[in-house]
Amino acid sequence: MDTKKLLIDEFSVSLSDLEKASAYQERYSGRLEHILINMGSLTEEDLALLYHKLLGYPLFDADLFPNWQASDSVNFDVHEQLKKFDSVLLKVSSNEWEIACKDPLNVDLSQFLISQQVSLSVFIATEVQLQSYFFEIQSKTEANIDVEELTGDEEARLRELASEAPTVNLLNSLITKALARGASDMHLEPYKGRFRVRYRIDGVLHEVDSLAAKMRLPITTRLKILSGMDIAEKRRPQDGKIEMRIANQDLDIRVSALPLNEGESIVMRFLRQESINYDMSVLGLSQDTQQLINQDLRKTTGVILMTGPTGSGKTTTLYTFLNELNTSNVKIITLEDPVEYQLEGINQVQINSEIGFDFAAGLRSIVRQDPDIIMVGEIRDKETAQIALQSALTGHLVFSTVHTNDAASAYTRLLDLGVEEFLLNAALVSVVAQRLARRLCSHCSIPSSQAKELMLKYPLEQTALNAGINNIDIRDAVGCEYCNNSGYKGRIAINEYLRCDDEIKAIPKDDQFIPKAHKHNVSLKRRNLMEDGFYKVVTGVTTIDEVLRVAG
Repeated sequence: MDTKKLLIDEFSVSLSDLEKASAYQERYSGRLEHILINMGSLTEEDLALLYHKLLGYPLFDADLFPNWQASDSVNFDVHEQLKKFDSVLLKVSSNEWEIACKDPLNVDLSQFLISQQVSLSVFIATEVQLQSYFFEIQSKTEANIDVEELTGDEEARLRELASEAPTVNLLNSLITKALARGASDMHLEPYKGRFRVRYRIDGVLHEVDSLAAKMRLPITTRLKILSGMDIAEKRRPQDGKIEMRIANQDLDIRVSALPLNEGESIVMRFLRQESINYDMSVLGLSQDTQQLINQDLRKTTGVILMTGPTGSGKTTTLYTFLNELNTSNVKIITLEDPVEYQLEGINQVQINSEIGFDFAAGLRSIVRQDPDIIMVGEIRDKETAQIALQSALTGHLVFSTVHTNDAASAYTRLLDLGVEEFLLNAALVSVVAQRLARRLCSHCSIPSSQAKELMLKYPLEQTALNAGINNIDIRDAVGCEYCNNSGYKGRIAINEYLRCDDEIKAIPKDDQFIPKAHKHNVSLKRRNLMEDGFYKVVTGVTTIDEVLRVAG
């Protein structure tokens, strides 16, 4: 089998990366697959599948070895020697060994196995599987440290355990796999006597590994050490930050530890500057909505609000708006909690509530810095809301977010905070509500076999008619290697746009405002969140299931 063709066709290695790796190999020697891993073009998880396809060895399945432990029938030195070659002895019977290894092409491993004069059955294992085993063997000879208060000796031993190779390699492997799959977060949680590992990919959690409970404390401790937390504190929530380079990527990782009944839940959020593209075309805004927003961005004063729940992409959308306006002749200042991504040419300010520097205090300060454009991360209280709106009346273009379910509810939310109605009417330019739906994988989606049934059940034909779409393209998610068999790759914005025009200003902001505002939008043929989702369905971008999940 042609290795290079296999790498391109089944592991999505680009031709340019393959050429670079081949050139490096010719100059410095080395194994092609190892060079690709160092380049970040191939993952450790891919490696096992690559060897399986090339050599025909079966993949290791832990379920086939439920009592996986070091065999007493061979010398302990044999286990230690195999460990050096990233291999483990699974089973010994007579003169036959069953082993799992990460690299069956390792010359030193082959020579060692030949010297043992045994017949072999070889399984290909991943890095995570091997490190889990190494940790399990190591922990059999050590006391389990898991108490509320640590003594000095116990704390020192825990630090030592957290810095040893099995813990370090296992954690690095989990992070590398998360990055390769495009995860935004990694969750480590005690669950049913195990340590569950889940990745959030395109907004949806996927369980990827279940580790032995004994690994919980060393891995948790290592993360606490790296992120600057107190390893002895297990009763209070803690937050930290890690800066590291892994899989050829520079990473900022926000780490959160939360005490649970069974231990601690650790959540890691990966912040990758190069993975974010602040371009209007990437957001996936519908063409008519984008035209309306572009008109608003040309204004020099007023407030533009984004609304939606946590994780709906509000900040990313605002960053994209700012990027459109970011030129040398305007001064842009943002006020954020926290500053997650650094934007070139924009002044970004981190608030610090512990010293009294909250959104309101920060906003009072930055208006004295002569900005043209201001972004306030979130409007949480009356004072921040009033300063933001008043800043718009004094010649600034202001962007911010509020947590509401739809666009019209932003008015009632601000009124609930105590903002006067006249100030809203005078300052607001537009409100954009947003959700994020998973985008269909371009490699494997197919025309839907249930298109007719869906068009009868949902107003898809009317949506297409209103939008002037002649060719309805309803598609189904399938799944392939490119999208990790999910059927989806990336996310797309679903929006509701409400312009604060004269008609909206004239509507009294009472309990009838929201239905009246919706009716006004309908008269202008503007879609609500669900209808914009249907628009993305008939254009073949996402599925009904996704729209109902995020906007239903």
